[in-house]
Amino acid sequence: MNPKIYLSSPHMGGSEKDFVAEAFESNWIAPLGPHVEAFETDLEDYLGEGSYIAALSSGTAALHLALILLGVKKDDEVICQSMTFSASANPIVYQGATPIFIDSEADTWNICPEHLERAIKDRISKGKKPKAIIAVHLYGMPFKVNEINSISQKYNIPLIEDSAESLGSSYDGQKCGTFGDLAILSFNGNKVITTSGGGALVTKNESQKKKAIFLATQARDDAPYYHHSEIGYNYRLSNVCAGIGRGQMQVLDDHIALRRKMNEFYFELFQDREGVTVFKEPSDRFYSNHWLSCILVDEKRSGYKAEDIRLELERSNIEARPLWKPMHLQPVFKNVPFYGEKISDDLFLKGLCLPSGSNLTQVDRDRIRHALNKFI
Repeated sequence: MNPKIYLSSPHMGGSEKDFVAEAFESNWIAPLGPHVEAFETDLEDYLGEGSYIAALSSGTAALHLALILLGVKKDDEVICQSMTFSASANPIVYQGATPIFIDSEADTWNICPEHLERAIKDRISKGKKPKAIIAVHLYGMPFKVNEINSISQKYNIPLIEDSAESLGSSYDGQKCGTFGDLAILSFNGNKVITTSGGGALVTKNESQKKKAIFLATQARDDAPYYHHSEIGYNYRLSNVCAGIGRGQMQVLDDHIALRRKMNEFYFELFQDREGVTVFKEPSDRFYSNHWLSCILVDEKRSGYKAEDIRLELERSNIEARPLWKPMHLQPVFKNVPFYGEKISDDLFLKGLCLPSGSNLTQVDRDRIRHALNKFI
């Protein structure tokens, strides 16, 4: 059998080993060291002026700290996009708060401004003004930044920008990760760049960054002994993993270009196929890194389902995956409030993520094309 083609596997650039070797040679193996600070600086330079980075063990950890910095506590409510990975919602529950899920809109598949404002008004009328809004740039596609920011400011509710999937994406020329009151990044093994496992919190000032690092290192007070006046967490990124990240930053733009090339590959492959739509930017205001390239399959027009394509690819040892199952459909959140209609439900039923890695070769693309053409 041919080797497996994965949805999105790590792609090394070559210099990562040098940075890791340097960490070993200098004995900086712990979750602190020169690579951690240098990686933070690299990210700050990439996102631009006014961005302050705390490098952490995961994007989930970053989101958890963002909620803490915003004062989210037990019995609070936090609005969250429903169409997302569970890590966007789980930290809300860590804090003892309740997620309020919002449906998608059809253009970007992200949080719907209309349903968002309706939910805010309704929660306020019930005496429960939300403490924060979590909006996600799904699959690298920016959400409708102007509309969501306007609502956030209108009701004075802080916006947490979940940019776990969107490093390198932009809206009106401004990079994702710079729009929210706080933002998070992920460097998990399947992301555009990886640190093996890791993430980052993006803050607006140095004091927030320092507070995040303090909390991420067990909230250890400045004393010669271990003294704690707050609850802390073991969330700091290791110097070894940060070394991988420094090497990955050198190839970030190349990786984005290659993922966008994969999206064009699918667009050309499906452009004459009845009932199949490739997920693209709705206008030139949006620039997606196309972390994952996705399609929607209309069974009535095409004669087959997205699941039929997934199974056919599986037979050729090619990985594909349904879109995220919306949070309001998850058993663990079955009693959580949801505002919307059926946009995200419909996306889940009709959508499919296709192999999108920056390390896919022409041979891989030929195999994918052959498998899809054979089926369709």
